[in-house]
Amino acid sequence: MTNAIYKSYLQKNPSVKDRLALGKSIRKQVNRSSLADYKIQNKRQTGVDIVLKQEESRIPSYIPIRHARMAANPFAFFRGGAAIMAHDLSSTPTTRITVQLCGDMHVSNFGFFSTTEHQLVFGINDFDETLVGSFDWDLKRLAASAMIASEDLGQDRIYGESIVRQISMSYRHYLQEYAHTAYSKLIQTYIDEKSLKAQIHQFDPKNLSFIKKHTAKARANTNIGVIGKLTKDTPQGQRLIDNPPLIEHLELSIHGRKIIDLLDEVLSTYTQSLLPDRSNLLSRYKIKDWARKIVGIGSVGLSCWIIYLEGLNAEDPIFLQVKKAQKSVLEPYFSENHFTCQGDRVVSGQRLIQGAPDFFLGYGSTAEGDFYVRQLRDMKGGITIGKGGVGVAELPDLAKLFGWALANAHARSGDPAILAGYCGKGEALDDALAKFSLAYSQQNEVDYDAFMTLIKSNKISCATENY
Repeated sequence: MTNAIYKSYLQKNPSVKDRLALGKSIRKQVNRSSLADYKIQNKRQTGVDIVLKQEESRIPSYIPIRHARMAANPFAFFRGGAAIMAHDLSSTPTTRITVQLCGDMHVSNFGFFSTTEHQLVFGINDFDETLVGSFDWDLKRLAASAMIASEDLGQDRIYGESIVRQISMSYRHYLQEYAHTAYSKLIQTYIDEKSLKAQIHQFDPKNLSFIKKHTAKARANTNIGVIGKLTKDTPQGQRLIDNPPLIEHLELSIHGRKIIDLLDEVLSTYTQSLLPDRSNLLSRYKIKDWARKIVGIGSVGLSCWIIYLEGLNAEDPIFLQVKKAQKSVLEPYFSENHFTCQGDRVVSGQRLIQGAPDFFLGYGSTAEGDFYVRQLRDMKGGITIGKGGVGVAELPDLAKLFGWALANAHARSGDPAILAGYCGKGEALDDALAKFSLAYSQQNEVDYDAFMTLIKSNKISCATENY
């Protein structure tokens, strides 16, 4: 790994100047303009083939729902196609400057969330595919998503390129800052409300209300705030509300095992991954209800449950989400990764990327697979693109936050000075990402059209209901 340059606590640390120079020297091996390289591939293994192969291990009855969600538009298809892009990126020039990758980086994978001290911060919020790998894979996927999302908003190439450039410039700017930040301070550096206020001059005044609206929404999403939305009062007490097939009470898993026994086993191994104080706190809560849940586009078909627990009484609830963790779509391309299980991989990655993850974040295993666990909605609020979310007016300012958040994540797990040295202060990286994003948006369109052709000819299943 290029960034793993420290071999001993007794070894002298290289200076910031030396690390910047090392990053700059890597351009001789892989120059920044080469990151633009991508040719439309019509004869490769098709994107649809990759999607169908990935679905072989998922719950069959949920696959039509996944297809329906991906069929909504090219951006929705892109969101569900992390495995497709990983396959395509594997044949492009890459730097091998390693960081903890999000793995499924796109413009709808950001939002506000709570630190363990209940401070609201902005950052990346989806980590199922996280793995150590080349930093430019996250950056390319984010750039491509920005171009595709811009097209989905009805905008032209010029607008899309401007969004990609805002992301890239912000990413470079903050890497330069993090390169000179003390390690102990960097690990405590978040995009919190104080940081946002300090950068308020960067934003269009019209967009400040949008940010305030989303922070207020996230702050209202406490366990108490959610209880009225997810549960109802019954003679047996508060119970989760059925909304099949998105949320439904089921007695048996797809393997025929009682789900309550499975969840009890998950929690018993999960608590071993928690710090003692958190494990002790959770032990005071007891399961009151559970239900299977369908989650985001990329994860539809993976086993996922909501667990409702109560402590002192119904005014003392916790909602946990238990989600199956499979191998990352990046694993075939980055092999230097060793974890006790796939849940460990997800949790380790999230802790590195966020630096202030969920208080109850952990993982567990059963005979039916590996799982990771987090709170469902404790001060969390995602960012969506399009109707009811980020629009044409807001996206340029939000793009600056996307680049900033990705720089913060990469600086935590990689070497910010090496990254800053490679990326530089000029527009070479911005130019490359703008060209790459345009080319890959065309590839995504080719794959989406092929996907829709198969749906229309009834060769693959697709739900008719709007889920």
